Amino acid sequence: MIVVDHVTKTYATKTAEVRAVDDVSLTVEAGEIFGILGRSGAGKTTLLRCLNLLERPTSGTITIAGTDFAALSASELRRARQKIGMIFQHFNLLNARTVADNVAFPLEVAGVPKAERSTRVAELLELVGLTDRAGSYPSQLSGGQKQRVGIARALASHPTVLLCDEATSALDPATTEQILDLIKDINLKMGLTVVLITHESEVVRRICDSAVLMEDGRVVEQGHLIDLMRTPGSRLAELLLPINAAPTETGRVLTLSFAHDDADAPVLSHLVRDLGIDLNILGGSVEIVAGHKVGRLKVALTHPDSFEEHEVERYLAERGVAVSWA
Repeated sequence: MIVVDHVTKTYATKTAEVRAVDDVSLTVEAGEIFGILGRSGAGKTTLLRCLNLLERPTSGTITIAGTDFAALSASELRRARQKIGMIFQHFNLLNARTVADNVAFPLEVAGVPKAERSTRVAELLELVGLTDRAGSYPSQLSGGQKQRVGIARALASHPTVLLCDEATSALDPATTEQILDLIKDINLKMGLTVVLITHESEVVRRICDSAVLMEDGRVVEQGHLIDLMRTPGSRLAELLLPINAAPTETGRVLTLSFAHDDADAPVLSHLVRDLGIDLNILGGSVEIVAGHKVGRLKVALTHPDSFEEHEVERYLAERGVAVSWA
């Protein structure tokens, strides 16, 4: 659906050249929710703006649904952008317009007849749960309600791609969960491809199917979340499902990663029984990631002379458990 191929974006300053996005390549599959995770200054927003050419890449290509956006004329690009909705961190609503008029605005710009606009606005306000606030103004809304208006407006032109620029970072935790659940529901109902950027790992864990981790303008890790959870040493797995483990000075420490039904399997009790190994559980957690129950557990195997590492790895791998030794 979306292919980013060796994209670089640089800015010239008085003293140096700043490379905000540095040779980034990634693929977003049609219909998935794709997260771009990183700290402030990692290049997330610049990369997102490159996707619809609000920022034109210095080099590389952006292809969406088979169309090379950089090759489009100005008029072709305007039409192509109508199929890309965008949700902003600070809502960007027009304060002098009502909720209904804010949602209708992109349809007005596109020249959609008034009757058709009214029908579409009513559909969208029902979708985001704001039918009763159609005549309200932004100043009369809560932060969550404002973002719901922003979502409805982004969907007005029947987009196939939805870009979310830190869409929940200005909201409290409870409202954040509601907005994320709404985005996931829209993704499922409409088959939209969603790309979101965030500095919050909880956002990625809650609704994303795949993700990349960015640092200093570069992608340092990427993949489907379930695959990453099975990858020993994955930084994204550690960020999405951290382990608060008790320190230990004895035993051989390893991290076990479970995915799908394995999160409920009595793997450790079987390991102790079948291999005759003593162990001490240091910490762990189980969460829902990408719609699946996933667990990460840190344990210390005592009496290290009584077992071979490869034997433990083989035993656990046969049961779908990834192993990472400390």
